[in-house]
Amino acid sequence: MAPTKPKSKKLKDKGKERERMRTKATAQSSNVNVRELLATATAMLAAGDHDSASRIAKTAYEAIGEGGRQAGAALTLLGQIQVEVGELDRARSFFLAAVAADQDGALPEDMGGGPEKFLWLAQLSEEGGADSVSWFERGAAALRSQIQSLSEQLGSLSLTRVQQETAIAEKKRKLAETLCAVVEVYMTDLSWEEDAEQRCEALITEATMLAPDSAETWQTVANVRISQERTDEARVALKRSLELWVDLQPEDPAVPDFPTRVSLVRLLIEVGMEEQAIDVAERLIIEDDSSVEVWYLGGYSRYTLGERLKQKGGDEWRDIWRSARKRLAQCLRIFEAEEYEDERLGDHAKELLSTIKNELGDAPGEGGDDEEWEDTDGEEGDEDEDEEMQQ
Repeated sequence: MAPTKPKSKKLKDKGKERERMRTKATAQSSNVNVRELLATATAMLAAGDHDSASRIAKTAYEAIGEGGRQAGAALTLLGQIQVEVGELDRARSFFLAAVAADQDGALPEDMGGGPEKFLWLAQLSEEGGADSVSWFERGAAALRSQIQSLSEQLGSLSLTRVQQETAIAEKKRKLAETLCAVVEVYMTDLSWEEDAEQRCEALITEATMLAPDSAETWQTVANVRISQERTDEARVALKRSLELWVDLQPEDPAVPDFPTRVSLVRLLIEVGMEEQAIDVAERLIIEDDSSVEVWYLGGYSRYTLGERLKQKGGDEWRDIWRSARKRLAQCLRIFEAEEYEDERLGDHAKELLSTIKNELGDAPGEGGDDEEWEDTDGEEGDEDEDEEMQQ
C-alpha cells in the first residue's frame, strides 16, 4: 500500500485555528449572563420583535446547554416565540422539551419551572379533550405547589409581606383561570362524560373561592349556569363579572382580554342583557374596528333589544334597529373584504339585515345592499337608543 500523503502545514494551521475558535467560543459562553439574555429576549417578544427575541433566546439556550439548569426557561421562551409567529408544531416541540427538563414544574420559574409549559401544551393539544385536561391538571398542580410554598414562607423571604401576598394572589388567580379552562373543555369536548356537570360544579366552586375578584371566573360561572338553564343565576354571575371591570380604563390589567369580552357579549345576549351587551360591544369596536365579529355582535345585540321593544309597542325600536342596520352592514363589508371564513356568522348577519330592511327600508342615500356608513339616522338614532337604555 502506498504511504498516505502527509497533511500540509496549511491544513494543520486551519485545523488549529478552528479548534482555537471553538475554545474561545466555549470560554465566552461560560461568561454569558443567561438571565440577562432571557430577560432581553422576553422584552423583545413583548415588543413584537420576534426575530431578535428568537435569536437572543437561542443564544441563551446554546450557552446553557441541553442539560443546564436554565434550559427549561429558554425552551419555554422559544416555544412562546413560536406561538407568536404561528409555528405551532415547533412551539409544541419546545414546550415538550421544557417538560422533559422539569417534569413536575418544581424548578424555580427563572429555571423553567412553574406551570406555563403545561398550560401551553393544553392549549396546543391536537387531541383536545382528555389530553388537554391532563396538561391543565399538571399546570394546576404546579400552581398549587407554588401557592403552598409561598404561603409557608410568608414573612420569611426578602420580599415585603405585601409583595408576597400579591404574588400569592396572582398565583391563585392563575389557578382559577386554569380551572375555568378545564370547565370549558368539559362543556365542549367532554360534555358527553357522565360526571361532566359535577366536575364543572366543583371546578367553578374552587375557582370562585380562589379568585372572587376575577371577572373571567364569574363569566365561566355564568356559562355553566346557562348550560344548566339556570338563567337568573347566570344573570347574577354576569352582573358580578361586569362590576369588576366595566368602569375601569381599557389598559387596566383587571379588564378581561379581547376574546373573553367577545364571548361575554354572546352570553349577555343569550340571557337577555342586551343593554350591557351593547355597551361591551361598543368598547370592543373602539379597540378594534376591523373585527367582523364585534360589528356583528354590536348589530345583533341591538337587533334583539329592538325586537323586544317592538313587542311592547311604541317606536323606540326603530332607532335601535337603524343602529343595528349600520353595524350589520359594516360587518358584512369587512366580511366580504377579508373573505371571512365563518359562513354561519355571515349568513346570520345577512338574515338580520334583511329583516330590518323589510321593516325600515334601506338607509337614506343607500344604493342596493352596499350601505354607506355615514347615514342620516346615525347619531340621532344612537342618542335616542342610549336614552331608552337608561330608562
